[in-house]
Amino acid sequence: MLKYILQRLGMMIVVVLGISFIVFTIMNLTPGNAAQLILGQSASPEQVAKLEAELGLTDPFFVRYFDYMVNAVQGDLGTSYQTGLSVWGEIMARFPLTLTLAAVAMFFAALIGVPVGVISAVRQYSFVDGVSTVAALIFASIPSFVLGLILMLVFALNLGWFPATGIQDISGYVLPAVTLSTATMATLVRMTRSTMLEVLKQDYIRTARAKGAEEKSVVLKHSLRNALLPIVTVIGVDFGYLLGGTVVIESVFAASGLGTLLITAIRMKDTPVVMGAIMFITIAYSLVNLVVDVIYAYIDPRIKSQYERA
Repeated sequence: MLKYILQRLGMMIVVVLGISFIVFTIMNLTPGNAAQLILGQSASPEQVAKLEAELGLTDPFFVRYFDYMVNAVQGDLGTSYQTGLSVWGEIMARFPLTLTLAAVAMFFAALIGVPVGVISAVRQYSFVDGVSTVAALIFASIPSFVLGLILMLVFALNLGWFPATGIQDISGYVLPAVTLSTATMATLVRMTRSTMLEVLKQDYIRTARAKGAEEKSVVLKHSLRNALLPIVTVIGVDFGYLLGGTVVIESVFAASGLGTLLITAIRMKDTPVVMGAIMFITIAYSLVNLVVDVIYAYIDPRIKSQYERA
């Protein structure tokens, strides 16, 4: 198991390096001048050239990338072009909100998606199954920003139950988290239903029923446990997606999270902030997937034996 974890960590390093190079290249090719954006349109060419030299923007591309990565490996993600603050400090100030929002959204999605999927499978072709399937398709099809605006209009502006923008207390998380969770919830409903239907047709389920096992035990102990692997996969992958997917939702609800920081940095060509934020999200996403793989071993002993042979 330890050998497998070390192998995955080695692969994660390669992924982070590849993504960092791609992002640095894109930021270098995008139109606009960071120094000009900082100083404004009224700045003279001499002032712009001086600031470019101070920021190191006049150095060759590969020299700038190499210098940045050397500092990043040492834990220095640089300073923001716009604020002059430490990029690491900016990320740490914004990340707790993003992490909390993603965690609450995943909690909502799993709390509703998995039970509904199980009920739909157990009561296949029933009214409940039909309603849940249609609802899952609808929620999977609605763009998150559209759903966010609808929820804001209904529950914040008309009913006044929740704040429309900003996250000042726990009530501020409700609308953004629900908006963010709907696509994952729909995926979990469909994945749980399809996996449970496949498991319920297995011979050992028929044997358990023939031995007189209670239906509750058959569904929860024998069926759901053996259907957990794809469900855990969806939860793990989508949680990593939620960390990056908060960009749009934070913009809709004016939440000061990592997504808002990233959008502002891209707009202002603040390369250190963009690089730091994306690498941070990449590492977080990779670690979540690693944790999911480790959980596999505890759900299915056969996978644990494969890890030990790797």
